[in-house]
Amino acid sequence: MITKLNHVSVFVLDQDSAYDFYVNKLGFKVHTDASMGPGMRWLTVTPPEQPDLEISLMAIAEGMMFKKESAAAMRDLVAKGTFGFGVFECNDLLATYEELKAKGVVFTKAPTKEFYGFEALFKDDSGNWFSLGEKAK
Repeated sequence: MITKLNHVSVFVLDQDSAYDFYVNKLGFKVHTDASMGPGMRWLTVTPPEQPDLEISLMAIAEGMMFKKESAAAMRDLVAKGTFGFGVFECNDLLATYEELKAKGVVFTKAPTKEFYGFEALFKDDSGNWFSLGEKAK
């Protein structure tokens, strides 16, 4: 029986830029940053209060995972914000929204009360979009 998920990938256009975004803007912690051979890097970050979930900031590059045409198509999809998403939560959405905006995070939807909760939407520096919701009290 599967007991939990411990790694998930977010495809990024540039790992150095993604490092800066996830660590310096979102406040995540670097778990692993290691070379995996020429031109390959294993970079994982964790949300501060969830250190057992590693988010792999996976470069989209021709090589083991992608052929040249597939890498180009994937980069295009990510940059357009049409590939993948995630849902993050926080304890105080309004405060977190203002903090992240001040750090340069681009929001596509301001905090809004919805039938399913209180959320805002933002994009990372590659184009991936995320929901940020306030944890239910």
